[in-house]
Amino acid sequence: MADIIATKALASLVDHIRLTSFPKELADYLATLAHFDTCLMLVFVPGAKPTLVYTETSEPSPALETYLHHSYLLDPLYSALQNNASSSQITGLSRLSSIAPDSFTQTEYFHNCYQEFDLVDEINLVIELAESSYFTLSLGRKSSLGSITRAEMNRLQEHCAMISALIRQFWLSNADEYLPNGKSRSTLTQALRTFGQGVLTRREQEITALILQGHSSQSIADLLNICVGTVKVHRKNIHGRLNTSQQSEIFTLFLNHLSEMDMRIVA
Repeated sequence: MADIIATKALASLVDHIRLTSFPKELADYLATLAHFDTCLMLVFVPGAKPTLVYTETSEPSPALETYLHHSYLLDPLYSALQNNASSSQITGLSRLSSIAPDSFTQTEYFHNCYQEFDLVDEINLVIELAESSYFTLSLGRKSSLGSITRAEMNRLQEHCAMISALIRQFWLSNADEYLPNGKSRSTLTQALRTFGQGVLTRREQEITALILQGHSSQSIADLLNICVGTVKVHRKNIHGRLNTSQQSEIFTLFLNHLSEMDMRIVA
């Protein structure tokens, strides 16, 4: 019976491949392969904010709106794409935990986008499109479902190549319906490079960027080839210069910085 339902869902998916209703049909088909509470489809184009292709609700939630305008800059998946990792390392199916920094679950971003909504697992399918653009499909699971099972992961993996091919065909026919007319200059590099400018030293800015992305003191020390004690001194100085005491306060200042950047771009 399950195979019959999956086959019918796949047939319907193929029928909609050139239509804007394809993302909803894709979500329905994925539901025959694995259980999930949330489904989010985005396209990342170099130099632009994420383009929303599909979410399970009729209107984006306030949290999703914040993500699409600002918070995406701290998304581990977005960071991995921006850091020019080879396509073989990024594309395909993976858990968010496999690409996130070691202290990601302690970040304010994680609290706002995952913990607050009871998400305990996220599975991402990344498909490379033309011109270094990526289609990302994220399936979220809440505590009631728990982490994805091995059987579900295997089913998704078995269908990964076919789903990726169908998505590419869909995008060839519908890209103009989704892509923005202009590109945003609020890139991760620019935003993090200018945050704290005139207040923090260049090294402190560099460390602040890594803190916001979820790296621990040990991870920062390894990346910058300095000792952990030096990182801790920098972290103390950063709080002093920014007049903060918690990482959540730095996160809030960073969001305010992004809003100011957007206002200057509009002006």
